[in-house]
Amino acid sequence: MSVRLMVVDDHRLLAEALASALKLRGHRVLAAAAPSAGAAELVISRAPEVCLLGTATPAEPGVFDPVVRIKREKPQIAVVVLGPVPSPRGIASAFAAGASGYVRHDERIEGVERAMVKARAGEAAVAPQLLTQSFAELLNPAAEPDDEGARLLQMLTPREVEVLVRVAEGEDTRLIAAGMGIAPSTARTHVQRVLMKLGVGSRLEAAALAARTGLLERAGGAAGA
Repeated sequence: MSVRLMVVDDHRLLAEALASALKLRGHRVLAAAAPSAGAAELVISRAPEVCLLGTATPAEPGVFDPVVRIKREKPQIAVVVLGPVPSPRGIASAFAAGASGYVRHDERIEGVERAMVKARAGEAAVAPQLLTQSFAELLNPAAEPDDEGARLLQMLTPREVEVLVRVAEGEDTRLIAAGMGIAPSTARTHVQRVLMKLGVGSRLEAAALAARTGLLERAGGAAGA
């Protein structure tokens, strides 16, 4: 059954090639264009049954903004994304934006046709394994790695950051006091607070922890700012 569609892809030659192939199979292709600031407006103005939207970067922030606008202004248009093998977050982003399907760029033309027909019928046009991965990621998002150095640095005041840098450079209490223009007793207090906040028992341990977590480099930048 013929589908009235538009093809929008990052590469104009690919868009035109796919449009030509679909025309030969009896589909009515209204336009073939590369994404631009006016891509969403073009799709909305032509109002196809299905829009094939190609992207090389499905995980890029904002890449599916045109889908959001199309679905907001013309919810009857089914959008099928054409892209590379996606990360679960990439395909989840496509569906979250309102896409009806996701088809790999290397899919055969028959697969693209099946996706178009399913999307027009209101069905999810995506390989089952990709859909399963997407829901798994949405329900169980991967935890961001713990940046221990940044976390520890946030615990220190600017004065304590400078003290840590000097401790790591091997300065004793007298040199720390002279370098910072403070009394030795004040310098000693700062050192003890740094050790307490870092949860270590000696200056050597503080220096080792700072080097292991990258805290030393961060602290050096903060102290020099």
